[in-house]
Amino acid sequence: MLNDPARPRRRAPVLIVLHQERSSPGRVGQLLERKGFPLDIRRPALGDPLPETLSGHSGAVIFGGPMSANDPDDFVRREIDWLEVPLKENRPYLGICLGAQMLVRHLGGKVAPNPDQSVEIGWYPIRPTEKGRLLMHWPKMVYHFHREGFDLPRGCELLAEGDTYPNQAIRYGENAWGIQFHAELTRAMMQRWVVHGAHRFTMPNAQPGRDHLEGRMLFDGPLHSWLSLFLDRIFDGRDVQSTYLEGASSPSILRN
Repeated sequence: MLNDPARPRRRAPVLIVLHQERSSPGRVGQLLERKGFPLDIRRPALGDPLPETLSGHSGAVIFGGPMSANDPDDFVRREIDWLEVPLKENRPYLGICLGAQMLVRHLGGKVAPNPDQSVEIGWYPIRPTEKGRLLMHWPKMVYHFHREGFDLPRGCELLAEGDTYPNQAIRYGENAWGIQFHAELTRAMMQRWVVHGAHRFTMPNAQPGRDHLEGRMLFDGPLHSWLSLFLDRIFDGRDVQSTYLEGASSPSILRN
């Protein structure tokens, strides 16, 4: 059929920035493709260039990685500097964990561990601020895998907060967003992280591996529902404030 109303319209691609050879955009990529956005995947750490403009893209997402936004590697510095492109062009940008910390660094903020070296590795609660509540409904528990947090640069709005690291979700201007947690993990991705990251489970405040997988069964439904709505807000500008999180299987949301 030439005009199938069930098929999403084809859009300009979303730039996807990953940091390891086998990294995946996970459910963010799945949901964006289902919403009609092709993916333009780049890995600057492996030599891929970043575009000089986003005029041919619907926006950009920079994902996490094992490196720090404070690292001296050239690609880290290039990505932080490159954020001038979406900010200057007012194009949608989402930073996830490291990607959020890079946004903070670009805006003049600081990224650092807690003085007691406590981490967030596992499932932890977040609370929306008043500005966050006016934007949309939020999950109560989210998945983390980080040992650094960020302060709130001038001009940023705090959308959600936590206990160990207070700043969990931020917005800068109309179209730049950052989240400290991971909603993009499929079940297979979480299993890999639990296996390969097991040496981190002895860090202060980290949860044992079994709690990661058990927590997924309890908390992943609302987190997945939230992610789909959040992407609608960022890349479509949809008003999602009145949409409640389902927390269960839905034909409109992929379950992985």
